Amino acid sequence: MTAQEVRLCGLLLQEHFGEVVERIGTHLLRGGAQNLRTIANETNTPLDLVKKSLCVLVQHGVCDFGSGRRGPGSPVEYRGNCERVLRILRYPRYIYTAKTLYGDTGELIVEEVLQRGHMTMSNTVKTVADRLTHNMEEGRSMEYSEVVSSFSKLVETHFLQRCPPVAETATAAPSATPATHRTPASVTPPTAESNPDCYKLPPVTLTGRGKRRRSSDDGEEPGGVKKAKMDSESCGDEGIYWQVNFERFHQHFRDQAIISAVASKLDQTSSEIVRTMLRMSEVTTTPTAAYTQPLSANEIFRSLPPNYSISRPILDQGGSLTGRSDLHRALANLARATLESVVQERFGSRSARIFRLLLRKRHLEQKQVEDFAMIPAKEAKDMLYTLLSENLVQLQEIPKTPDHAPSRTFYLYTVNQLPTARLLLQHCYKTVANLIERRLFETKENKRLLEKSQRIEAILASLQASGAEPEQLTEVEEMITAPERQQLEALRHHINKLDSTENQVDETIFLLESYIISTKSK
Repeated sequence: MTAQEVRLCGLLLQEHFGEVVERIGTHLLRGGAQNLRTIANETNTPLDLVKKSLCVLVQHGVCDFGSGRRGPGSPVEYRGNCERVLRILRYPRYIYTAKTLYGDTGELIVEEVLQRGHMTMSNTVKTVADRLTHNMEEGRSMEYSEVVSSFSKLVETHFLQRCPPVAETATAAPSATPATHRTPASVTPPTAESNPDCYKLPPVTLTGRGKRRRSSDDGEEPGGVKKAKMDSESCGDEGIYWQVNFERFHQHFRDQAIISAVASKLDQTSSEIVRTMLRMSEVTTTPTAAYTQPLSANEIFRSLPPNYSISRPILDQGGSLTGRSDLHRALANLARATLESVVQERFGSRSARIFRLLLRKRHLEQKQVEDFAMIPAKEAKDMLYTLLSENLVQLQEIPKTPDHAPSRTFYLYTVNQLPTARLLLQHCYKTVANLIERRLFETKENKRLLEKSQRIEAILASLQASGAEPEQLTEVEEMITAPERQQLEALRHHINKLDSTENQVDETIFLLESYIISTKSK
């Protein structure tokens, strides 16, 4: 992993779990597999805090542990998972996708599982039903059966999966949970797919409705936790934990990107044919496959949406679409379009023309670039050297003689798409890290004002719940002065803009990561 990846992982851990967990997690990412005592000594952190931090990391799948490299009997070693930490960046997109596909209930199910790392089905259903009931009108409540239905759909479509099976060893980690990985540090931990019951729902008996939270319940958290555990044990799914299947979400994001690209490049009819093919094979095709499962034209025709009047001759015209979709080629084209867009935004349309030309022609001399791109020699030379200095273009020397004399050497410019995509990916990691640092700085600088605003909002909510008079509400609202209100609005607007930019950069990160992974699979 690179320095930019470690820096971004540290910021994500700090933002979601605090400074102590960030210190331990970053140390594991940099130092590799280490035992408990080594982590405590090298990070100058008390052993008790190290144990708690490791429990948090293990709970969220960010850290694996197993017997030491010296074999059975040696101290347990822990190792960080950089790829899993980076998935935290995409949490809002996972939650929004669940809401789009399965409504508010699906959104809350995915949100709860992401926040807690992993949960039993019964606990998830009860927690989500309580949250939905709390937001309903007085006298209404959410049936457990409705939440169970949404949970079942998420499992059927593989957006949720059982946690990987536990490999029993002679050693055990402190405070290990049933869903953690206990494998030797030198061995790849088991995956969820290795469990034959990965997408099999347990025989859970859940009857009842969600309960509305009362203000008096806030002080009874320990009892509430104990009751939740007791309820879980009596539902028949104790020890069966569920987690979010990130690869399935990524497959959905990839499919949507391909469908959008086909719609913009060709037409809506072609995009519907591709959408149908991808939907038919979304569960049977592995996330890293280069192709979808083969599909016959008859199967595709029968599965097309009835509201689209796509006749069989129109379907047959798209000869390349009636076999199986080449996912690697589609991702390569999306990555290529992303690279061209970046070059155009940073260096202008003429540089983008040269970049596009080199991608298409592979190797060109400077004179050929000038002629094909129809750009004056001086400008073309400056643009090529600028792209070369940014490592977006490479220069290849082909000598005519063994002495490599410049007068007898061809100098060819070229673009190697895969290394360029990796370079841009690192720039994206750096950009997101800068955005997070800026947001944390803005929040810290305005901490007092934000805390005051939160206190006043809590007082207002309490007064509204108790049926206070409008005069009382107005009096509380006026505790924030006009300048403070303006400052709050400006701060929220700025933070929203940073969040929006962060999400946009993450879309680019996803496309580039998907292309690089598909190249390895290819």
